[in-house]
Amino acid sequence: MKAHFEMMADYNSWANCRVFDAVYGLADEVFRRDLGAFFHSLHGTLNHIYVADLVWMSRFRGLPNPPWKLSHIAHDEPGELRRRREALDRDIIGYTGALTEKQLSAEFSYITMTDHTRMTQSLSPALAHFFNHQTHHRGQCHAMLTQIGADAPALDLVFFQREAAPVTAFSR
Repeated sequence: MKAHFEMMADYNSWANCRVFDAVYGLADEVFRRDLGAFFHSLHGTLNHIYVADLVWMSRFRGLPNPPWKLSHIAHDEPGELRRRREALDRDIIGYTGALTEKQLSAEFSYITMTDHTRMTQSLSPALAHFFNHQTHHRGQCHAMLTQIGADAPALDLVFFQREAAPVTAFSR
């Protein structure tokens, strides 16, 4: 299991970089345009992914949820959001790399954001959700990039595996 999550952490960083490369240079109005996605725009969706990742990383570490809603705009300027995203991705890679199989099967508890319920579950399925959630919303970014006629990057896991496999955790 550990190797799988290390691969997913590497994939997450790779995919985020590709999305930020695709939005680089977009006019600010286009970056913030409401395109009908759940978090409205590329700006809102990329901030949501960042905020949700911070929430889950806090939970995984036994810390309280950050004091925001899931629609919080953590970083208004795209360059700053990208810099913070890259730092968070390095943290996620470090976190998953340090996990043991015992930790992956251990339970942890957290409070939900929506109804403040205390949840307890094994870390492994929570990490599966964590990485799936990112992929889901990056897919929305891909659709928005396509909608505006931008060059939407290939984000499939298999492309990451083919391109980055020799240097990733998944090949260790």
